[in-house]
Amino acid sequence: MISNRQIKKHTAFKRLSAACISLISAIWLCCGTAIAEEDQTTNAVQLDIPAKSCILTDSAGNVLYEDNADQQMPPASITKIMTLLLTFEALDAGTLSEDQTVTCSEYAASMGGTQIWLEPGEEMVLSDIIKATAVNSANDCAMVLAETVAGSEDAFVAMMNEKAAELGMTGTHFENPTGLDAEGHVSTARDIAIMSAELLKHEGVTKYTTIWMDSLRNGETGLVNTNKLVRYYTGCTGLKTGTTDGAGSCLSATATRDGVSLIAVSMGSETSNDRFASCRTLLDYGFASYENYTPVLDDQALAPVPTAGGQSAEVTLTADTPSGILIPKGTADQVQIEVTREDSIQAPVEAGTVLGNAVVSLDGKVLAEIPLRAADSIEKINFTFALCKLWELFTVSPFADR
Repeated sequence: MISNRQIKKHTAFKRLSAACISLISAIWLCCGTAIAEEDQTTNAVQLDIPAKSCILTDSAGNVLYEDNADQQMPPASITKIMTLLLTFEALDAGTLSEDQTVTCSEYAASMGGTQIWLEPGEEMVLSDIIKATAVNSANDCAMVLAETVAGSEDAFVAMMNEKAAELGMTGTHFENPTGLDAEGHVSTARDIAIMSAELLKHEGVTKYTTIWMDSLRNGETGLVNTNKLVRYYTGCTGLKTGTTDGAGSCLSATATRDGVSLIAVSMGSETSNDRFASCRTLLDYGFASYENYTPVLDDQALAPVPTAGGQSAEVTLTADTPSGILIPKGTADQVQIEVTREDSIQAPVEAGTVLGNAVVSLDGKVLAEIPLRAADSIEKINFTFALCKLWELFTVSPFADR
C-alpha cells in the first residue's frame, strides 16, 4: 500500500515537472519568436531567381532587391547597352545623325556570332544599324557603331571604360563593343543596372528597344527582338539580352507601369527561359511592392523669408518637388518631411539662392532632399531707391480713398 507521504512526494514531483516543462516551453517560444523576428528583418523577401547574380532597381538607382549583385561575370551582349549609350550621346551632341549613311568595314563584317551579315563596303542608314544592334543584337552592326563613333574599336573601347568609370561602374572592364567573350571583359549586375538607367535617359532609345519585329534591306532581312519580354510583359521598354558560353544567359529588362520604372538584371542563367523568368519575377515583385510618392510642402515651408536692407521686405521661396520617389506600398502616411530654413536674409539676394532644405525620409532613410530657393532677386537698398520711396510718400494725396 502507498503511504500518504509517498503520495505527497509523487504529487510534488509532478508539479515540479510541469513547472519545468512550462518554463522550457516559454523559453523555446520566446527564442522561436526572436528567431522568427530576426528572419523577417534579415530576409524580408526571398525570391526564386534562377540566375547566379541579379538585381532590381528603380530608374533612380535605388536597390529594391539583390543577390550576388557585385559578382564579376562576362556580360555577353548586354555589353551593347554601353555601345548604344555612347552612340546616343554622340547623337545628342550632334556629331552623328540617325539619317546619315555609314559604311561597314571589312573588320566589322568579320565579327561572327549573331549578325545581319553586312558585307564589307555595304552602306546602310545609321538608324538601321542602331535598330539591328538593339533588336537583333547584331555584332557586325555594333562594331559599325563603334567605328562610326570613335574611328576604331580600340578608341571606342577606351571611351567605354572611361564612361564606366564616370558612372561609378567599379566592377566593369570592357574589351570590345560586342560582348563576345574575351579575357578581362567583365561586369556585374549592379553595374549593368547603372548603365541601363543611363541609357534610358535618352528618349530616342525606346523606339528601338521596344520593337518586337521589323525588317531591313526592303524587307529582305527580318528582325525579331531577342528580348521576349518586349512582347509578353506589360509595360516592357527593353532592354538587352546576352548569351555566350562564358556568360550563360543574361538579361537587362526594363519596364514602366503607372509611372513606376524598374530595371531588372539577371546574369549567368542556365537557359534563355531562366533569364526571362528571373527578370519577370524581379519586375513582378517590384510592381507589386512599391509605388510612387510625391512629397507636398506645406505653406509654412514655402512662406516668404524676411529680407533686411532690401528693396523688398521679403523673398518668395520656390522648390522643385521631385515626383516618382519609390516607397513600399501603404507607407505614404509614414513619410516624414523635416524643413530647415533661414529666419531672415540680408540683401542683396540672387534668384536661386538656397535659403532652406526639406528632407524627405522613411524609417530613418533619406528619400530626397529638396532645396528651398529664392524665386526672385532682391536688390540692396540704395540712395536712388530710397529717394523714390520718399517721393512716393510725399506725393500721395492726403485726400486719397476718402
